[in-house]
Amino acid sequence: MNPTAKLFIVAGLVLIAVGVVWQFGGKYLQFLGRLPGDIAVEKEGFRFYFPIVTCIVISVVGSLILYVIRMFRG
Repeated sequence: MNPTAKLFIVAGLVLIAVGVVWQFGGKYLQFLGRLPGDIAVEKEGFRFYFPIVTCIVISVVGSLILYVIRMFRG
């Protein structure tokens, strides 16, 4: 099987797993998106929200997971 096809299959399975966890375990993950450092501006008739710290945390956790996978893979 083509390596690119394997990558897309694995990426799809990971996205499905993340969606299932988010759907059924969302009540345990409510702190995501409300971390200190996330930008929120609310004015009359206007609301802007950018979860910058949440994005950084998710990126670091994802990078660590990929690092561990590569380390054991050889």
